[in-house]
Amino acid sequence: MPGARAAAVDDLLKRYGEQGAANFSADAGEQFFDRPFVEAKSGEPRKCSLCHTTDLKRTGKHATTGKAIEPLAPSVNPKRLTDVRDIEKWLTRNCKWTLGRECTPQEKGDVLLMIKGR
Repeated sequence: MPGARAAAVDDLLKRYGEQGAANFSADAGEQFFDRPFVEAKSGEPRKCSLCHTTDLKRTGKHATTGKAIEPLAPSVNPKRLTDVRDIEKWLTRNCKWTLGRECTPQEKGDVLLMIKGR
C-alpha cells in the first residue's frame, strides 16, 4: 500500500500544481488542519482536528453524528491515501463541512502532504 499511497498523493499534488498551487508544506497543512473556521449557518467554530483529532494516529469522532472516524495517519491505517477518487471525495466533503467551501488546491496539497507523513 505505501506505493499506492505515494502514487495517489503524487498524482494529486501534480494536479494541484497545474491548478496554480506550489511549494506544498506539511507545516502549513498542520496549521490549516487545526485552524478554526466559523460555520456560516450556525456560527459554530469548526476545524479539521475537531473530528479527526490533532493526533492523526488516533481514532476520531464526528462532531455531529458521534460516529467513529478511522485514523487518518497512513502509518496506522494503510487504507488511507491510496485512491485518488476517494481522496478527492473526502477533501470535497470535509472542506465544505468545515470551511463552508471547497479547499483551494494549495490547501489540499498542504494537508495531503502533512497526512502522508504521519
